[in-house]
Amino acid sequence: MSRSYPVWNIINSCAYSRNKSYGIREHGEVEIRVGSSSRNSHFFLETKTTHRKFENGDREFRFYLDGSLVKRAILKKGDHDLRIVPLITTDH
Repeated sequence: MSRSYPVWNIINSCAYSRNKSYGIREHGEVEIRVGSSSRNSHFFLETKTTHRKFENGDREFRFYLDGSLVKRAILKKGDHDLRIVPLITTDH
């Protein structure tokens, strides 16, 4: 039985003989640790992907790296094209 998820994560890793994938409905968080083993591992970074569906049927997707928003996109109801929303920066 195939399930429908608004966010689909495809994992390409040497740990698997083929790609693995999983879906999420509202949010997914991944903490990445590095080191020499599971017992000697240290926090490296964290990612978070979120999905929100508005009352009008539009969907918004956001991707965060270490708590900072790095990418945002909108999928309008009935549309097939994902629109990447430019982030406003305060850098001068």
